[in-house]
Amino acid sequence: MSNTPMAANPLTRAVLEIDEYASGLGWDQPARLFALVDTAQLRAQEPALAAQLGLQDEPENTGLTPIEQDEVPTDKPLDEFLATIAWPNAVTGCALTVERLMLPPSAEAQVPQGLSEAKLATWVAEHPDRQEVRMTVAVLRDGTRESALRLREKDTPTEVLTGGALVPGLAEALSATFEV
Repeated sequence: MSNTPMAANPLTRAVLEIDEYASGLGWDQPARLFALVDTAQLRAQEPALAAQLGLQDEPENTGLTPIEQDEVPTDKPLDEFLATIAWPNAVTGCALTVERLMLPPSAEAQVPQGLSEAKLATWVAEHPDRQEVRMTVAVLRDGTRESALRLREKDTPTEVLTGGALVPGLAEALSATFEV
């Protein structure tokens, strides 16, 4: 039985399910990419796969099933990798989970000017107020977005923040994978 809190929206449920899955793998994990497919269509069109995924006993209501894709390459910037993706029509949406360091807004004024990307990353990694965060961001073909954020220091299902506009840049990059 899943520990994922119930959410009214199928996309929110999918994001929380992916967050729970990533949480079970622990921290310091690579980025993970998921296709989101309509569960009812999956059961109808691919009953063997649905059975393999344990979906044959799921209620008949609408929902989304996340299907993890091959590994996200670590030797290429994430935005460049996402620009190479195109999804087949059977894919309703996609999601990505990735870990990053973040700083509170109060640290913005402290950022030294003129740092290269590598030096800025080092500065953030050494900042005393840095926080490790796992972001799970999902988008649908119609533009609907959802995100879940989990801080490493508050690593419990009840401390996961959700919202459609939490990680707009990553949501934009994922949405672009559906543009023809």
